[in-house]
This record gives sequence, C-alpha cells and structure tokens, in this order.
Amino acid sequence: MTSVMSRKEKILVVEDEKDVRDLILLHLKREGFETTGVDNGEEALRLFKTCSFDLAILDWMLPGVSGLDLCKNLVGKLPVLMVTARADTTDIVLGLEMGADDYISKPFETPVLMARVRALLRRSQGKVEDSTKLLRCGELCLNLDTYQVTCDSKEVQLTISEFKLLAALMTHRGRVLSRDQLIELVQGQGVVVIDRAIDTHIFGLRKKLGPSADVIETIRGVGYRAKVWN
Repeated sequence: MTSVMSRKEKILVVEDEKDVRDLILLHLKREGFETTGVDNGEEALRLFKTCSFDLAILDWMLPGVSGLDLCKNLVGKLPVLMVTARADTTDIVLGLEMGADDYISKPFETPVLMARVRALLRRSQGKVEDSTKLLRCGELCLNLDTYQVTCDSKEVQLTISEFKLLAALMTHRGRVLSRDQLIELVQGQGVVVIDRAIDTHIFGLRKKLGPSADVIETIRGVGYRAKVWN
C-alpha cells in the first residue's frame, strides 16, 4: 500500500551490494518515497553536504568510509536505519550507541524493513503529545519545537531516538514508564523493535547528559522515570 504523504520523503540508501541496494530502492519507490542510492561512504558524505534527506539507510561494511563512520556524522541531523550482516549483540549495541536510530540484520524481511522506515519517519516528523513546548528538569532543558536539548546552558547532541525517548520521559515526569510503554511512545504501536533497545538508548542518553544523567531514574523490574524537579 502506498503511503499517503503531503510530499515525498527523501531517503538515501548507502549499500555496496547492488542486488540489495536495488531491492531496497524498489520497495521504497513502491511506497511512494523519493530515493537515491549510492555504493560507498564518500559519495554519501558528498550528497549530505549538498542535498537534504529525511532518512538514511546505511550498510555497515562499506568501501572507504564505513556505515558506522557515516552514522557518527549524522547524529542529530536525520534518522538512521542500519541494515547490515553484522548481527552480533555487541555490533547492534555499538551501532545504536554510535547514533543509529534502528538496526536490522541481513537477511531481512522486506515488510519489516518498510515498517521500520515508516516508524522512523513518524518519529522524526511527529509531535510529542504535550502542549508545553519547553520541558525542564533542573539544569536540563528540552525544546519540543526546535529539537534542542541543553544541559547547564550547553547544547547536547542527541539522536532522534534519544530525543524522543527523553521527551517522552520528561513529558510524563514523575510517572514510571515500562519499556513497552516507552517503545509505544517513541516508535509507534505495532512496530517490532530490537530487544533491549530502550536500555541501550537510556545508557547512551545518560552518558551524553553528564551532570544531568540522574534526571532519568531506573525503577528496577518496571522501567524508567524522569524525576520531578522543582
């Protein structure tokens, strides 16, 4: 079924295996997306400097600049979906920590890939359901309009997934949210996500928030909560 959109979202696919790249591009076009495909990281970097994209789909093992290096360059700029044969837990965790918003292992099911793409685009373009545009917890400030996060007046660079997760916690501050609730708030109902991805994003968030890391509390056996700050 073709997505109903006010404009065509632009997606860049960086994949050095031609058959895989062509398959992904074919299904994205069928969904109504505007697509560009390249087979190396250097060309992708050039395109990012001159073109605007709504989503990047990256292979990890690319000639020259790797997908992981590309991912680090794109943190906070647009959502990134990694599609790679590297399927070990340590690889998945590293990919997410380096800035990927989601991670799919090869071989993949095409409907799952398309569902992940749609979910990432919803997350990056959607609004967190709260009338307050500026959320504060102590020295931590989050702006829902500009997608900016500051800690002690210094800007913190977050991935889109990390921002959405922090926004969900701060919007519901004081309330304990289970992992399932956070997945639903951040990614959207009915989309399969990587096991323990929430824990990985929380870990990454705390590292980036530095002195404000204790804003996020772990409620053992239940989930997470943002502190209520006076």
